[in-house]
Amino acid sequence: MYLNSVVSDFSKRVILPFLLGILWVICFAIPSFAQTDVRKLVDLSNNLHTGRLRIAGDTIWKKIEIGSNMNQSSFSNNWTGGGVASTGIGVFLNSTYVYKRSGNSWRNDLNMQYGFSKNKDQGSRKSLDRIFFDSKYSRDLNSKWVVFVNINFQSQFSSGYDYTQMIVSDSIKTGPKRVSGMFSPAYFVQSLGIEYKPTDYFYVDLAPGAFRQTIVWDRNLYMNTPDQKNYGVPIGKRIKYELALLQLVANYNRNITTKINLKSRYQLYSSLLDPLKMDHRLDATITAQVHKYVNVNVNMIVTYDDDQDSNIQFAQGLNL
Repeated sequence: MYLNSVVSDFSKRVILPFLLGILWVICFAIPSFAQTDVRKLVDLSNNLHTGRLRIAGDTIWKKIEIGSNMNQSSFSNNWTGGGVASTGIGVFLNSTYVYKRSGNSWRNDLNMQYGFSKNKDQGSRKSLDRIFFDSKYSRDLNSKWVVFVNINFQSQFSSGYDYTQMIVSDSIKTGPKRVSGMFSPAYFVQSLGIEYKPTDYFYVDLAPGAFRQTIVWDRNLYMNTPDQKNYGVPIGKRIKYELALLQLVANYNRNITTKINLKSRYQLYSSLLDPLKMDHRLDATITAQVHKYVNVNVNMIVTYDDDQDSNIQFAQGLNL
């Protein structure tokens, strides 16, 4: 308990200001140097100067995907085959921005998903809900090794409910248990480490000492979480601070064919205080282009975090 308090105090007093300083450099100092100082020193309108400064791989690349899916079914009262009338809708936004110049790289990824469904005689229930943001600045050491600074944020938009457990008041069922909400939980990770990138479509990040904050903004939510674990946040608190012995993130993003893409991200987090108690998360998405403006996305999430549940969790979705 004392060691946990010392680590938490050290994290807030030393590591957090240090990482915030690095983040300031990424957001302000580096872009300022890249876009202002060089242009003042060198006449980039001269093709000879521009050619000397440009190296292989320099690029600015961005991609935005927006999509939605909807399903609906209805049956007459005398339909003998059985079935329940239902409607559902989901939307998603995937955005990527990459800036590369002279061995420096800045990449930003934003993924948002939200969807709900409604069956006859039941209220609306969400089926998709995700906020994912990742920003990384890196500097090439050679063709395969890179040093990087990274921030990552994950949460959700709205409350989630456990419909298998109803709240009972005075022997009357009043509704399902609310087990999550916006920023309840949320995960914010800052890391500094080294990256191994043998190919353009696969790389592994190693970050000893990654700093993670687990956020549960609703202090009363713990009563409904499994075994009242409150996602690992101490009851009565809103934030849990952790230092990692090691954080490993492996990314794979490759076009299997000209019309099918496989993208996956695996994350392992081993806490300094309890290194054998590891958190695992795997996100995978297969995207197939069936028309110029129509894609099919199948996504899957597999996660294990003992602060959430002692069993492996699985989620899957399909978007058109």
